[in-house]
Amino acid sequence: MPLIDTAGLQKEYDVIVVGSGAAGGQTAYTLTLDGAKVLMLEAGRNYVPEIETPMFHTPDQAPLRATSTLDKEFGFYDATVDGGWQIPGEPYSSASTDADRTFWWWRARMLGGRTNHWGRISLRNGPYDFKPKTRDGLGFDWPISYDDVAPYYDKVEMLVGIYGDNHGLENTPDSPAGCLLPPPKPRAGEALIQKHAKKTGVPVIAVHRAVLTQQLDFKRNAALLHPNNPRAQQIVADSMRSRAPCFWATDCGRGCSIKANYQSTTVHLPPAMATGNLDILPNAMVREVEMGKNGRATGVVFIDKTTGKEQRAKGRIIVLAASACESVRILLNSKSAQFPQGLANSSGKVGKYLMDTVGASVSGQIPMLEDLPPHNEDGAGGMHVYAPWWLYKEQMAGKLDFARGYHIEIGAGRDMPSFGSTSGLANHVGGYGKKFKQDMRRYYGSFVSLVCRGEMIPNEDSYCEIDPEKKDQYGIPTLRFHWKWSEHEKRQALHSHQAFTEIIQNMGGRVTGKQDLLPGGYIIHEVGGAIMGADPKSSVVNQWGQSWDVKNLFLTDGAPFPSNADKNPTLTIMALAWRSADYMLAALKRKEL
Repeated sequence: MPLIDTAGLQKEYDVIVVGSGAAGGQTAYTLTLDGAKVLMLEAGRNYVPEIETPMFHTPDQAPLRATSTLDKEFGFYDATVDGGWQIPGEPYSSASTDADRTFWWWRARMLGGRTNHWGRISLRNGPYDFKPKTRDGLGFDWPISYDDVAPYYDKVEMLVGIYGDNHGLENTPDSPAGCLLPPPKPRAGEALIQKHAKKTGVPVIAVHRAVLTQQLDFKRNAALLHPNNPRAQQIVADSMRSRAPCFWATDCGRGCSIKANYQSTTVHLPPAMATGNLDILPNAMVREVEMGKNGRATGVVFIDKTTGKEQRAKGRIIVLAASACESVRILLNSKSAQFPQGLANSSGKVGKYLMDTVGASVSGQIPMLEDLPPHNEDGAGGMHVYAPWWLYKEQMAGKLDFARGYHIEIGAGRDMPSFGSTSGLANHVGGYGKKFKQDMRRYYGSFVSLVCRGEMIPNEDSYCEIDPEKKDQYGIPTLRFHWKWSEHEKRQALHSHQAFTEIIQNMGGRVTGKQDLLPGGYIIHEVGGAIMGADPKSSVVNQWGQSWDVKNLFLTDGAPFPSNADKNPTLTIMALAWRSADYMLAALKRKEL
């Protein structure tokens, strides 16, 4: 079962998976390796990072020196092919024109989705993060605990390859032996921040990121991941063996031709396809889920973007893994006499409680980092260290004026020069000729950034709905967003400014810039919209991501999240997708679905 077009569709599949990123890739991987026949529908084009990644290319070899453009928000070399916050022919809208009430919706529109260009920060949610309402009375508890998800975190880490370390810190879970790869050493600027952050009580530790620092133990890992399944073990071991460790040459956001970092396109999809159980159909824009008279989903309706024609696919189970907002759009557009307000929406909660990550930052210039001898600090294509939230006890004691925390993402080092990385030197470099060159060498690499990534509490004013007037170029009604940050998030961002300023000053540096609270959606961590819960009256899906209303309809992306911890959501999405897929497999074998 290969990459296909609509002519190659089978009459019916065990499972249809809509989306091919972290959620869709993990779901298809788990299902196919256990024998299920799966169709994956991807709204974007095929993408092959092994041959499309510009490894070793320097920024000066790219148009505009690789700086960002309207259609390449993260620069010319970013792995995203056709996606972004704005896609021609695929509009969305905000109900308010106020800058702080708007929402930015990023869509990847390519095989592998956002996993091709993401930051690869892979943090486990902690025990507090699954029961936030129990701790402070705000938001919602998950219907599951950390202990329910922990075995699946283990599996994902062993499959994907996560570097990091264990430190025994509060609500920052350690991983069992054999799950993590050795972390790279801190860069000079990171080590300096680590040293001086201690003065303010901030622990700077090795971050967990989805990049191979050494080859995976493919025999051991494959056997642990797929016990009693020799064929799956062999397929997964072969796939792991094909991945090379990072050799610190190219930014991860470009993709990776040697498969050192995690992308669905190089980690999840190759073994799934090797089973012969997966068909992948790119350029398939799903419009709605179709229902049968028995109250079960029967398949999906999609637009073949290559022909513009409406097509159908049939499946025993339908999985929406298209990203939180896209899955919500499909549900809301799947109206029928049984579900006049949208599919699986008897609770009225589809589209509600949309969340993103709190984003703010402070940058500074550090004299101690001036005039460093030239050396390569490219590293693992992203940060090597970070600071987890460190004020849980103070928060519970009522010493802070906001309820949830943030972690600190650290930027420091002498990255490969480009237009963007040198433009900040303008306020420090003077003259021309020899003096100009001396100043450039002196100041380059002496800048640091401290970035807040914090938890948002779900609120009634942040949601999405179908726009009553607009449709995209395929005739599919589009989304309209409502957004509001609460005082908790605003105060959290202000707290980060104060904490980061103090760290920079402790380093003997000076603040050169501050970024206030960013708009919703800008961090591209949106979750919620079809939250899970224990009560069908107040939630959309159960603990397995299974719709309360339609038993063979599942959501495995971020839409079921009832809270959005400060931890980046991708690792949790994959862990929950694996858990949900195991549940589907058991139900298929029992012939319940």
